[in-house]
Amino acid sequence: MNFESGIRRALAIAVACVLALPAAAQTWPARPARIIVPFSPGGGVDTVTRFLAQKLSEQTGSAFVVDNRPGGAAVLGTELVARAAPDGYTLLTSAPEFSINPSMRSKLPYDPLKDFAFISQLSAGQFMLASHPSVPVKTVKQLIALAKARPGQLNYGSSGTGGINHLAGALFQSMTDIRWVHVPFKGAGPATIGLIGGHIDFVFASTTGLVGPAKTGKVRAIAVTGPTRFAELPEVPTIAESGVPGYNVTGWYGFYAPAGTSAEIVQRLHAETRRAMHSPDLAEKLAKTGNVPVASSPREFVAFIRAEIEKWAKVIKDSGLEKTD
Repeated sequence: MNFESGIRRALAIAVACVLALPAAAQTWPARPARIIVPFSPGGGVDTVTRFLAQKLSEQTGSAFVVDNRPGGAAVLGTELVARAAPDGYTLLTSAPEFSINPSMRSKLPYDPLKDFAFISQLSAGQFMLASHPSVPVKTVKQLIALAKARPGQLNYGSSGTGGINHLAGALFQSMTDIRWVHVPFKGAGPATIGLIGGHIDFVFASTTGLVGPAKTGKVRAIAVTGPTRFAELPEVPTIAESGVPGYNVTGWYGFYAPAGTSAEIVQRLHAETRRAMHSPDLAEKLAKTGNVPVASSPREFVAFIRAEIEKWAKVIKDSGLEKTD
């Protein structure tokens, strides 16, 4: 009888634990959650994350706090989330670097496909090529001519070695047969500050962070990197229509949790994220920064990431870029 009672008691406890999982998900969030941004403040992903965090806080009644953890072209902050408890209270937003780093880093301390639960692609956007106003260049053709006249003397800044902004400049160099110097910063925000201060000649950064400085004349917008013009600056052409046909670099922002996060919490996060990204006020804010809401499903998002990893692996291989530690 004692043995049978023990078995029944163990089974009851196991059933109770299983039933408690959905209940725990229903009570989430019971305390503030933090969203790790693996980049410095002021860049595109940081801005969009702050938009999202505000909406999630309003919708759930619980605080979502943005925590910037830059370093290693997003590797440091991303690893922090990969190692976090899968309880829905430590989350990650990131950019194309998430899918670039597997091909650019020889020692990536996490598996991008196994160590995360995929919540949603947040939005899609593009980047801008901008110059300091003192540089005697107003068009892509003038930039190419000046760079060929002064090989190796012009430079461009990016959010870091191996990041999407770096690859945008490397692709531009290979397609125009110029030679210029890459200057990595610890984030797009610091790179933009460096450009405004005249410490670098050009920068590739998201339209999110550059639209304000461009409108006020602190930087000169030369061109955008995507297939279409940016509605907030319609006079600025694309690089492709400015003499480099076929050039196209677009960006995106994604939302993740650590692997092992319960399916119920992931689905709740996705539902709240979709609601937030398609709210009229947030959609308007995104449009002004050159972003289009996506809010894809977890299944769609993981398929998108797989395709992005394959795409950038080929670009990096064809560009001859060396891996970093």
